[in-house]
Amino acid sequence: GMSSGPAAAPAFFGARPTELNRTSFRRPFVAAVLMIVGFFIFWASNHAFDAGRGDFFYLADAFLHGRTWLTTALGPYDNVVIGDRVYVPFGPFPAFVLLPIVALFGPGQADHWQPVINAALAAIDLGLCWWMAARLGVRSLVDRVWLVVLFGFSTQIWWVTTRGGVWHTGHLIATGLTLMALIELFGRRRPLIVGLLGGAAFLTRAPVLLAMPIYALMLGSVDRAVAAGRSAVNRWRPMLIDWLVLVVGFLPFGLFDLWYNAVRFGSPLESGYSLASLPDWLVALRDQGLFSISHLGMNIDYMFLHTPTVINQFPFFKPDGLGMSILITSPGLFWAARASWMTRRSWLLLGALVLTLIPNLLYYGGGWLQYGYRYALDAIPFAMALCCIAAARHGVGWIWRIAIVFGVVVGVGGVYWAYHL
Repeated sequence: GMSSGPAAAPAFFGARPTELNRTSFRRPFVAAVLMIVGFFIFWASNHAFDAGRGDFFYLADAFLHGRTWLTTALGPYDNVVIGDRVYVPFGPFPAFVLLPIVALFGPGQADHWQPVINAALAAIDLGLCWWMAARLGVRSLVDRVWLVVLFGFSTQIWWVTTRGGVWHTGHLIATGLTLMALIELFGRRRPLIVGLLGGAAFLTRAPVLLAMPIYALMLGSVDRAVAAGRSAVNRWRPMLIDWLVLVVGFLPFGLFDLWYNAVRFGSPLESGYSLASLPDWLVALRDQGLFSISHLGMNIDYMFLHTPTVINQFPFFKPDGLGMSILITSPGLFWAARASWMTRRSWLLLGALVLTLIPNLLYYGGGWLQYGYRYALDAIPFAMALCCIAAARHGVGWIWRIAIVFGVVVGVGGVYWAYHL
């Protein structure tokens, strides 16, 4: 079963007591250094790139003025223009995150700071990944550093931070919220907090809604009900109460979403994604269905099979911007398979990974323009949790490290192509 509280992985000679030696003081220091170095790498990567799509800053300003629409379109695509109102189809929660900055400095200035803000969000995600590794019993600081490098620089985190814009800020915030939900589920497992985080993540990237049933099954009362066996009277009651509290945490976000859609488009279920302006080739795909089996082959290609073309000048390969196999961009993630499959927790994490990928793999958009497959970011926190479990069991060995370094080199190529594609 799943251990309650933070996992204290048994060491080679049995379980170690919680040490109060130097390493316990070194850990937060190493985490802080990683976040600061990460921030500067992200900022160096993105500060010269102008995405020109700070929709969330202007949406935050609209909310401050009691509007749900922008007054001008920031680009030709991914807007819903009705009369003189420009609606943002993307999940609105990032606008609430950015509200304080916009309230203090105005949307124009905040938008100008977008590279710094995205670099900071990505750096926070690195810190959350470190925290999750600690919760999952990765005791070695070196192993934790490798895991954070895998997450920050061998997945699409680096690409979305470099490119910026409304599409990408949402990924950074949703990934952070999902990591927070997992940190809580590997810690005290308070259903209200998990519900709030899951709701906020849903209001940022809708596919992560499908992780909510998995969160419900990861709560402590479920473990206790399963462990109690048939003998215990009322063993299901605490579980049902926890599920109710989880729903209560999620509800404000779910209700806001329904209201927000209804007030903008007249239907609580119309997010604007099916109305958004698109280039013709994407319109043709969307006409087959916003979500459809007909898009599955395309997305599987972009995520697992797509390769860059070889060219004869530096850097000797060129992506087409449609996608690139995760086997090339993030080979280190496949060590998730070495997690312990004797526990229910690993299977639940795998379930969350698959469930959050399904809507993305059935979606018409594909993720263009991208280096790698950015929609996988909805599922990558669950893959990283499995990687942490694998690292707690086996350490991060040399072959795994080589795979991570390979992914980082490909990531550097992503920064190059962000400016040259």
